[in-house]
Amino acid sequence: MKLIKTLLLMLLTLSGVNAQEVADSAQSVVYRLPIFSNINSTTWVHTQRAFAEAKELNAEAIILHLNTYGGEVVFADSMRTKILNSDIPVYVFIDNNAASAGALISIAAKKIYMRPGANIGAATVVNQTGEQMPDKYQSYMRSTIRATAEAQGKDTIVTGNDTIVKWVRDPRIAEAMVDDRVSIPGVIDSGKVLTFTTLEAIEHGFCDGIAHNIAEVQKIIGLENAKLVTFRPSFYDGLKGFLTSPILSGILILVIIGGIYFEMQSPGIGFPILAALIAAVLYFAPLYIDGLAANWEIIIFVIGIGLIAAEIFIIPGFGIAGISGVILAFTGLTLALLDNVVFDFQGVDTSDFMQALVIVLGGFFGGILLTIYLSYKLVGSADGPLSKFSLNTSQDLDKGYLSVDAATKNMVGKSGHSVTVLRPSGKVMVEDELYDARALEGYIEKDEPVKIISYTSGQLNVRKIKKDML
Repeated sequence: MKLIKTLLLMLLTLSGVNAQEVADSAQSVVYRLPIFSNINSTTWVHTQRAFAEAKELNAEAIILHLNTYGGEVVFADSMRTKILNSDIPVYVFIDNNAASAGALISIAAKKIYMRPGANIGAATVVNQTGEQMPDKYQSYMRSTIRATAEAQGKDTIVTGNDTIVKWVRDPRIAEAMVDDRVSIPGVIDSGKVLTFTTLEAIEHGFCDGIAHNIAEVQKIIGLENAKLVTFRPSFYDGLKGFLTSPILSGILILVIIGGIYFEMQSPGIGFPILAALIAAVLYFAPLYIDGLAANWEIIIFVIGIGLIAAEIFIIPGFGIAGISGVILAFTGLTLALLDNVVFDFQGVDTSDFMQALVIVLGGFFGGILLTIYLSYKLVGSADGPLSKFSLNTSQDLDKGYLSVDAATKNMVGKSGHSVTVLRPSGKVMVEDELYDARALEGYIEKDEPVKIISYTSGQLNVRKIKKDML
């Protein structure tokens, strides 16, 4: 057999084919994905690309080299779904810790191997300060980790005349890693969240063997002679993971809304609208490259922003154009986060949809509220950092400024009607004379009765007269 292989390689060499390339291509491949940080959007990006590369290489197995204290549940859920649905067998080597989200990911794997002294468990959902989240979050995690354990199926054990059927990984034990109310005799008492050491995990079916390194894992699964290929993240992977994190996506939406609002408040500055454009590019670019954001979703967003601008600068009041603009902009931002085909959401998980909705809603309304507050603090007040970009001073008559006819001041208290739309500035007619005026409250349509309330800086300040007051 060895002689035949040697002759074959010689023949290939003579024909101009690189013998080493042929030998390498014939060698089995094991793909290693190291995860040594918290589970987040970047980890999910790395997982997606690693599984795609493993498939291209026709890898015999994927080994997750895991050492993590946990992370964001939504990305851990996406990763465990990826593992459960993988055509390539996935094994986990817990180098030290597989806590919280790490435990969920590990349980999804075909086999779990642990280093002596390692731990797995403590999957209670907590916030950023370490406090337990409300029970509705725990309930979702309990259900998810049970379903993950159940997905491993059952074993049938025949001992003598007895046949025993039991779970490969007991869903009840998995639930005890989340819920401290679960009590399992001989395993965990009520009031404690379950965490296994390596030996305890082996005893209860949550570890399939002890290994000190990846080479030992390869030997255990029968692929010790396979070529080990390790995932190498690119700069773009890290950038994409950073830009697609839920927190940053919300901030980018806030900047988009805030930039547009500030530019409308102080037209001509340029910086706010530039910031909004940059934020929009950073929001849509990684999603577009990844295939999530389609051309039509971006176009919907742009049309929505255009309608909002038209409502403010061209069409008086806030009607169909403004409402349609808000809906279209909101829809474009939300759909860009989802892996949908036009309006077909069959492949979209409910949790992904809810996450997208929360991100966009939070950024949308948070942006509106924050920009209104900041517009006063930064621009509106006389001592604001950006106050020099807006006109905050007035040339009042009592200070000696007489650049306009002082008789205009005598119009205060009189009534007239609007000649143009006041949005908020425009023209009014009082006693057959035309004056510049500014609406004190909202917009005033053309040919509406108005009353002169005050006079400042050569301009009349008016308020619409309600019909029942005439």
